Amino acid sequence: MSLSAPLGVAVVFPALAALAIAVALDLAAAEPPGRVHPVALFGSVVEPVDRSWSRPRPVGVAAAVGLPLLAAVVGGGAVWAAAVLPVLGVPVAGALLFPLVSLRMLREVTAEVVALTESDPEAARESIRALVGRDATDLSPAALRSAAVESAAENLADGFVAPLAGFAGGATVGLAVAPASALPLAAGVAGAAWVKAVNTLDSMLGYRSKPVGRASARLDDAVMYLSARAAAACLAIAAGSVGTLSRARSWAREPGSPNSGWLMATAAAALDVRLAKPGHYALNPAAASPSVADAERAVRLVGVAGGVAVAGATGWLLAVGWLLPSDGLLSSAGVVG
Repeated sequence: MSLSAPLGVAVVFPALAALAIAVALDLAAAEPPGRVHPVALFGSVVEPVDRSWSRPRPVGVAAAVGLPLLAAVVGGGAVWAAAVLPVLGVPVAGALLFPLVSLRMLREVTAEVVALTESDPEAARESIRALVGRDATDLSPAALRSAAVESAAENLADGFVAPLAGFAGGATVGLAVAPASALPLAAGVAGAAWVKAVNTLDSMLGYRSKPVGRASARLDDAVMYLSARAAAACLAIAAGSVGTLSRARSWAREPGSPNSGWLMATAAAALDVRLAKPGHYALNPAAASPSVADAERAVRLVGVAGGVAVAGATGWLLAVGWLLPSDGLLSSAGVVG
């Protein structure tokens, strides 16, 4: 037992190092430009599917199954190929993971919209298009701040916690199969790419007006089920009040989505503000709409919640490494056998 724990933790270090590189890049640098951004490139692959089809259901199912798998193969394959030179495996994995689990752009755009609601509401209505799909033409500054906070909370799960969980899950599979190899790194990036692709498909195709996107929307609902609730827990922990989850429970089903309601309701409870989409839902209806200070606090809360999620993923991977059997590690490392 004394031998397995140190060896197990050691084989987890490459995955943890790749995650650290991704987080450091997100804190220090802007995301890659659209022409080379992995998500934008994947979107260009999805675009030909986004049209009317005589038989949309089989096309939609094929896209929902095949395109995320393609993204996973490309991402994981790139890491596997780079790891032929061991010194390249971790930095390549970290660089590829960075745009898949980025939180900085979401926080920056949200902060920009919040600031503009006070100084230039018309510019805020223009900028918020990067965050929400609703018509912002007639939204008041308070309603714009509500929409920005809702989007920041929802995208904490879609854009960060879910692909982070995909990375941790993929790395866990790789550690179980071949711990002392490049497989944990490759499988981790593949997992993150798969989840990000599923979410991107839903954001592009998952509308009632697009029959071809029905399968993508259903897949995204299933994939996001646990991640949305985990992200809500991260928000509650970041706010220093796990009890906000019990308050959020009563509002979580008001939005149409089975998952995003948990994020928005938890944010409404944590900030003690009213978050509403006119004609659709009002979360924490007895509270006031978010002020500029409330919305700025929401941006900070999302950042701290992201840190909680990273700590959780790190703890998970360390626990997996600690529990790996020593015999398998020694054999795969070439120490015995």
